[in-house]
Amino acid sequence: MRYTELDTPSLLIDRERLLKNLADMQHYADENNVKLRPHTKTHKMPELAMLQETQGACGIAVAKVGEAEVMAQWGLKDIFIANEIVGSQKLERIAALSKIGVRISFGVDTPCQVTQAEKVFSANEITVPVLIEIEVGENRSGIIREEDFIRLLDTLKDCPHVSFSGIFSHDGNSYHAADLAGLHSLAEEAQRRTLHFVDLAKAHGMPCSVVSYGATPTFMNHVKILEGITELRPGTYALMDASQGHAVGTLDRCAATVLATVISKPTDTRTILDVGAKGLTMQERTAGICATPGKGTILEYPGAHIDSVFDEHAILYDREFHDRVCIGDKVRIIPVHVCPVCNLYDRAYLISGSEVVKELAVACRGKLC
Repeated sequence: MRYTELDTPSLLIDRERLLKNLADMQHYADENNVKLRPHTKTHKMPELAMLQETQGACGIAVAKVGEAEVMAQWGLKDIFIANEIVGSQKLERIAALSKIGVRISFGVDTPCQVTQAEKVFSANEITVPVLIEIEVGENRSGIIREEDFIRLLDTLKDCPHVSFSGIFSHDGNSYHAADLAGLHSLAEEAQRRTLHFVDLAKAHGMPCSVVSYGATPTFMNHVKILEGITELRPGTYALMDASQGHAVGTLDRCAATVLATVISKPTDTRTILDVGAKGLTMQERTAGICATPGKGTILEYPGAHIDSVFDEHAILYDREFHDRVCIGDKVRIIPVHVCPVCNLYDRAYLISGSEVVKELAVACRGKLC
């Protein structure tokens, strides 16, 4: 069928744009002699994760244990949970994945996370590797002080069932870089800080086998990858979105759109679409290289942007758009931030041109724990 025959709202993925994004990022990783470990929290679709591995990825990253469980059920066997894991329930689930042959690892940044994991894994008679997260400017989780890093390494030495695999970092602050020069500067600074902790670990007798670094805007703009980084961990690059499109200077790489129907034109300028916060989210990006007007961009009319959203309605105040569409017309919206959007749909439709070629299960949606 043609995608215009789908009911709305529907999540669409342009096959040709997707494949180009996957191939280009794999080539970038290969060119820099590093592995590629895509972060699948963006799309939450096992079939896309398998496609990424087919194209050369060494494994995948996920955000939550539930995502890892689903990916493993679909046959993916090399999974890094790029997040701190706290709580015996989650650790028992990780132990169960390890016991069925999944090469599972996860993040830590505090000694108590390690000692709790040691208790669970020793009882299960297994050893699970972890990576220490380093804060590199995002002001989120991760090690900040060197003394805390050494303390965590010492804790790992005393926990034989929790092995030290290496270090990971995420320069999410790159989304707010003012321009390309600033982006490259932030990326270099983030990598140098990451590699500084690699040197500290080596000096402490604990060399890193994995040094994982992530963020889509940096890699899409082909920042220099410093020697010592062993793998890249981008997520949004596969589908892209309006904010990432602005970061690279074109919306032509945006593979994901939300199909919506024009349902009302109550004034001379106001147009209403049948998807709102429950199908697009209310997130905006208002600063830096990823700054994007509105809460979504109309693919067919790239100068038209969603001004506001209610739960089930998107509102545009654009006279030209208003006058060019009729009630019942279908348009495609490029989301501002695609990651939360994918989590709102049970399925996505892979399209080629105007044709639907496959239905994809968003199997990890709602896996928040």
